[in-house]
This record gives sequence, C-alpha cells and structure tokens, in this order.
Amino acid sequence: MLLSRRHLIACLAAATTALAAAPAAHAQDQPKGRVVLTVSGKISKANAAGKVEFDMEMLAALPQHSFTTMTPWYKEPRKFTGPLLRDVLAAAGVQGKVIKAVALNDYKAELPVDDSIRFPVVLARLMDDKPMPVRDKGPLFIVYPYDSQETLRSERYYNRSAWQLKSLEIE
Repeated sequence: MLLSRRHLIACLAAATTALAAAPAAHAQDQPKGRVVLTVSGKISKANAAGKVEFDMEMLAALPQHSFTTMTPWYKEPRKFTGPLLRDVLAAAGVQGKVIKAVALNDYKAELPVDDSIRFPVVLARLMDDKPMPVRDKGPLFIVYPYDSQETLRSERYYNRSAWQLKSLEIE
C-alpha cells in the first residue's frame, strides 16, 4: 500500500508540474471573435469576470497536436487536431481536480484533470483537417487517443469525450 501511495503522490506532483510548465497561452487576452469556450471555477487566470473566454483564434494559437483514431461515433478512423487539453487548462490556471465539460445541448461529462496529464487528450477543433460544424460534433470535441491504449477503448473514456463543447467548469 505504501508503494501505491508513493506512486499516487509522484503522479500528482508530475501533474502539477506539467500544468505549471505548459505553454503560456494568451488567456488574458480578450477574444476578438465569437467565444467558443469558457473555462470557469477554480482557475487563477481570467480575461472576463471570474472566467476565461476563448475564441477559435486563441485556441489555434496554442501548440496544435493531431492523431488519427477509431471512435464509436464514426465507421472509419478520423484525424483530430487541436490544442492538448492540458495546455488549455494551463492557460486558465486551473487549480481544481475535476472538469465538468458542458456541451451546447447541456450534456455534461465529468473527467479528472489528471486525465489531461496521463493522456494526450486533444480539444479537437479540426476533424480530418477541417473545422467541425455543430451538426458533426463541433465546434469543439474532447477526444482521447483511443487507439493508443486498450484502456482508453472503454465506456469510461468514451463518456468523457464531450462534443459540441461550450464550457469547462473546474471543481
């Protein structure tokens, strides 16, 4: 049991360090375009009253990552591109442990902040190199690299993959 506690402490320390070391986004800048994502709750940076608002240009300014993966929602593998979720959280100065992802239709998915450290979760803004319309799970979609680990090919992680994302509430 002691070894697993040490492992947990080491993982939490690594997560904190990774979030602190993630690229500084320009979250303090004001969005120039339509706000597509709001991060609120336990955050230390804000560009609006108690929250961080991002437009698509701000999300595109963060380092972009891509992977191709099968999902339960498409018959063929799809390529997803966007900033890592951990970089978006770092830009907002996230200090909580739980993310409540809220979609345009008010669907809510809960995921641990630690997922953003353990896995290269992408806040996809492009699918197959094209912006995603709302009718096709856009404009933003939390996507895990399902094909990279068998563990990720489960209902647990599929349920954490909110599409038509509009906000992240940090607890």
